[in-house]
Amino acid sequence: MHRVHTVAAGVVAGIVGVLAGCGSGGTGAGDTAGGTAPGSAAPSVAGRITVLAASSLTASFSTLGTLFEAAHPGVEVTLGFAASSALATQITSGAPADVFASASPTTMDAVVGAGAAADPTVFAKNVMAIAVPPANPGKVTGVSSLAGAGVTTALCQPQVPCGATAQKVFANAKVAVRPVTLEPDVKSVLSKVQLGEVDAGVVYVTDVLAAGDKVVGMAIPDEVNASTSYPIAALTGSANAATAAAFVDYVLSPAGTGVLAAAGFQQP
Repeated sequence: MHRVHTVAAGVVAGIVGVLAGCGSGGTGAGDTAGGTAPGSAAPSVAGRITVLAASSLTASFSTLGTLFEAAHPGVEVTLGFAASSALATQITSGAPADVFASASPTTMDAVVGAGAAADPTVFAKNVMAIAVPPANPGKVTGVSSLAGAGVTTALCQPQVPCGATAQKVFANAKVAVRPVTLEPDVKSVLSKVQLGEVDAGVVYVTDVLAAGDKVVGMAIPDEVNASTSYPIAALTGSANAATAAAFVDYVLSPAGTGVLAAAGFQQP
């Protein structure tokens, strides 16, 4: 049975040393995602890879990792999720990984600029939404409500893509929102809302969908909403370049885009 090993945001950095000791390369042969004719010289798709991805990709990339493993028996995918900015820092500091999927082109650019990745491809787009507890204790009705004196709001930290994109929404709507907490990633913002610790949080549409009935989502009007694009790239330091490239190709394939669309991501 194949397993996708998922690493929570708070322990991604802690596994760096373990991954360095284990290595992420592998041996053995396998078919590529598109299939290979017998006798052809295809790169080996086998062994282990580590995929670092934005926390907003947790559900969809967990599914994609499982499907990729099923398509390539013997391959093992380890997934680490955190804020894109935190992951970029780890990668440029030498964390051993094979694929990076960011929630921000700017964050990916930093990784490319450091020589840790090349030729990223944008594979999805996400837009913002407001999440409130089911009872809506803050009586939130839209973006302007978040500027109310009695409304407590959670946002991502400004260097994190979800925080930077939320600030674009506020600028477009011409409102000043003073959050009571700035969280390290979008899942942490959503958790604050689910626990009833705040009246509202600004998250991605995909996070509202993933939360189900644990929150109530409020759409932000198109004329003030903002979006972010998601680029993906195999890392230049990958010890398993063939399998890393195959995973990227899988995310970009019809199967991959189908999983992302079901999660609420838009086409780039």
